[in-house]
Amino acid sequence: QVNMVESGGGLVQTGASLKLSCRVSRYTLEAYTMGWFRQRPGLEREFVAVIPRITAQPDYAHFVQGRFTISKDYAHNTLDLNMHNLRPDDTAVYFCAATFRAYGSGASDYTDWGQGTQVTVSS
Repeated sequence: QVNMVESGGGLVQTGASLKLSCRVSRYTLEAYTMGWFRQRPGLEREFVAVIPRITAQPDYAHFVQGRFTISKDYAHNTLDLNMHNLRPDDTAVYFCAATFRAYGSGASDYTDWGQGTQVTVSS
């Protein structure tokens, strides 16, 4: 069981930026593939971004379009998601997730989840 705690969500206007953080243990940050997912109202949980544990090459969902950056902060033991130019359709609960798989872009690939943090973007 991996302990994961997200923070950083909130209510912002269109075009604003937010930084989400997911606090984990140092071991988890180093050893696991870690990703961000989101769940918009009435929709299934969807992939946002991942840092694979072996290649460490970030990968993003198509809708990110250069607006989001996923990164690992070893000074604070957090997985971060920097989001820019937010749009109303980015409104969702955002979850961090961990897996020991080499890569994962499906929710079923992940074994451990945080509780989620709400991001609301007003128009």
